[in-house]
Amino acid sequence: MRRLLYSVGLSWRRVKRMTKPTKDDELYREMCRVVGKVVLEMRDLGQEPKYIVIAGVLRTALANQRIQRSALEKQAMETVINALARS
Repeated sequence: MRRLLYSVGLSWRRVKRMTKPTKDDELYREMCRVVGKVVLEMRDLGQEPKYIVIAGVLRTALANQRIQRSALEKQAMETVINALARS
């Protein structure tokens, strides 16, 4: 399949960008965004971003009911917490 795409001048990444993102793609991107944001904030504060600390920060943030979050963001935070807790 990839050879055929290359022969007509299309890269696999370009084809992936042309297709509509799935729910899993959106969740994965949101998970990456959430973790990246926490890691960068921790670095700014001079803290070492360890997985257990990242999970704790996300738990605390998720428990804060005053901040409105989308369903996708909540799901991403919960998924990251569960993944890090298993590590």
